[in-house]
Amino acid sequence: AIVVEVFSGLITIDLDLKLAPDIAESWDISPDGTVYTFYIRPNAKFHDGRSVTAEDFVYSINRAASPLTASPTADTYIGDIVGVRDVLAGRSDRVSGIKAIDDKTLQITIDAPKAYFLAKLTYPTAFVVDKNQVESDPSWTDSPNGTGPFILKEYKVGERIILDRFADYYLEPAKIDQVRMNLAGGQAMAMYENDEIDITGVGLFDLDRLRDPNEPLSKDLRIAPPGFSVSYIGLNPEEPPFDDVKFRRALNFAIDKELIADEVLAGLRVPAYGILPPGFPGFNPELEGLKFNPELARELLAESAYADPDTRPRIVITVPGTGGNIGLDLEVILEMWRQNLGVEVEIQQVEWATYLQDLNRKRFQAFGGLAWQADYPDPQDFLDILFHSESETNHGGYSNPEVDRLLEQARVEIDTGKRIKLYHEAERMIVEDAAWVPLWYTGERHLLLKPYIKGYALTPMTIPKLRHVYIEDN
Repeated sequence: AIVVEVFSGLITIDLDLKLAPDIAESWDISPDGTVYTFYIRPNAKFHDGRSVTAEDFVYSINRAASPLTASPTADTYIGDIVGVRDVLAGRSDRVSGIKAIDDKTLQITIDAPKAYFLAKLTYPTAFVVDKNQVESDPSWTDSPNGTGPFILKEYKVGERIILDRFADYYLEPAKIDQVRMNLAGGQAMAMYENDEIDITGVGLFDLDRLRDPNEPLSKDLRIAPPGFSVSYIGLNPEEPPFDDVKFRRALNFAIDKELIADEVLAGLRVPAYGILPPGFPGFNPELEGLKFNPELARELLAESAYADPDTRPRIVITVPGTGGNIGLDLEVILEMWRQNLGVEVEIQQVEWATYLQDLNRKRFQAFGGLAWQADYPDPQDFLDILFHSESETNHGGYSNPEVDRLLEQARVEIDTGKRIKLYHEAERMIVEDAAWVPLWYTGERHLLLKPYIKGYALTPMTIPKLRHVYIEDN
């Protein structure tokens, strides 16, 4: 959330979750849909006052693609630009598909017409950075010379973040002078009640009390829309027993998600039977998914290659963390597999850095503790990025040539209705293949907001929004 307040790019997502001009005030697209010409605002500046030029974007995209940067997101978010993958692979030292026409005109060429390309430019991998600072200061991220509505004044790990208003911001500058974020922990509710903080999230423990109209703080309780995210257990179809689709399907059918959502998660999560979250572009309300059916689960297990528990491989789900706390919902899922199928599953916890490294190298038999949060409002952001066989973020290694074909067709389909149909079919196949055990969509989220704080948008995605906030005079 901090990155999008301090840095910015050519395009942004507005409060209505629509694409909007950012540093680029306008753009043209060639008739064949592959060449984008962006016109940079004359008043766009870095925080040190230097004017933003097209060459700054040329540098930033080349830096993101450079093997020296080792960006884990470059292929996913800017890989459509001609030449990016050549640079990533070391075949070239320059991205051929981006060039400065003049100081304020930038041209980007992509490998095929893609309806979602502009949306990808809202992701931080495509944001502009200051070459002078990056190349002269190894610790530049401690005090970055960004272009966003706020300047990072202070960042003390585990303590606080302080953002100052950037008065020369090219759009309407922020209404507040400073934002302070407390990272030190402590009792957030007590801090809120003591007027030490103005906004805080509300956990399950406090929710019932705050819903009581007799509770003085109940008037400050706000309900945010469900976030565009899905949590899941990933399965590696190359690793036994998950190389058997019947076994994977059996695990899905053996979980009573409705019961867990109501009894364990107090209705704060919504059972997920597909991939795309409700309300997200392309969400398919008619997709039934693999809903709880213990009889069918047992039939599928009996028909699978791993029906015999004596010869069944050991099953381990790896999750990030230490200390043994894996989440009550996961504990209940393990018990449901045990009771409904007689399948024993172990949990292995590993330190976060090791987890990420092994995840990216596809080393897990199965993995949990993850959710995918929307980066931009297009179904490609979930289905293609997570399930195409050649995607860097397909961490389970799922592969279905027919799904690949549908996703590749959707990439270049300009007609929105036809694109959505292609994504619906791909999602149906992914779910039927039991590539994952989808768990939960985010339910309604709750927070406390002081009544004098105005303009704080409650959005289902991380977007730049703090510049709209203001404090109402009492």
